[in-house]
Amino acid sequence: MFAGAAGTGKTSAAIALAHELYEDDWQSNFTELNASDERGIEVVRNKIKNVARTAPVSAPFKIIFLDEADSLTPDAQSALRRTMESYSRSCRFILSCNYSNKIIEPIQSRCAVYRFTPLDPNDVQAQLRNISREEHVAISDEALKAISDVAGGDLRRAINTLQSAASIGKEIDRETIYQITATANPQAIEDLLSASVEGKLSSALSSLDLLLLEQGLSGTEVVTQIHKALLDLNIPDQLKAQLINSVGETDFRLSEGANETIQLEALIAEFVLLSQRNLSAPT
Repeated sequence: MFAGAAGTGKTSAAIALAHELYEDDWQSNFTELNASDERGIEVVRNKIKNVARTAPVSAPFKIIFLDEADSLTPDAQSALRRTMESYSRSCRFILSCNYSNKIIEPIQSRCAVYRFTPLDPNDVQAQLRNISREEHVAISDEALKAISDVAGGDLRRAINTLQSAASIGKEIDRETIYQITATANPQAIEDLLSASVEGKLSSALSSLDLLLLEQGLSGTEVVTQIHKALLDLNIPDQLKAQLINSVGETDFRLSEGANETIQLEALIAEFVLLSQRNLSAPT
């Protein structure tokens, strides 16, 4: 079982494994199925079982790669468990999932679980630098760092961002990356937080309006970036914990469909109140 976030190499690892095992016959002995396309028990009883019962080609066993296996219903997973046992001599399964806890325990106990962590930013930047060199695209180091920050360890998203930026022009800078990814400049988020913790409500609300109205960012994206910036903010731990708690509450309300502007303005106002209360508290 390959478990981890999107874009961390789960599918690539499975294909590379098939190449190494079967060499030129890898396509005959490797079948990739996406469980998110068909999630019910019938896909296990029909499609997966039909593939599993066919004999491998010049190999002791074949591989079925089941992508997004955590999308299968519990009934489908129970049927899959039985299929894995019945055809274990001629077939091996690789299950790929974003959330291993959504895979039933009987399947987990039959698998060796490999965790795929988000890629290191330096590795992402090195790969992007190699691609830009091969494609003759001029990109600054600041833009590479911006892409790796936006991608968050997802190499697929990083490459797509680089491709989108290259379609605009052959010279890519940091502002281009923030523009095409609809992401706020980290400095703008830092200014917003600094004004909030310093009690400058009007200035903080102006910064928020700039992000929401002029740049057109979604409330969820702003909340995500605020949370990320909070972790590196130089404030007392007690205040930081209170602010993070407020961010979590706002994120929940946005997920429930609340008005973005009202919720974010309320979040900034709460930041100001908590910061003022913390400063006035006796040490």
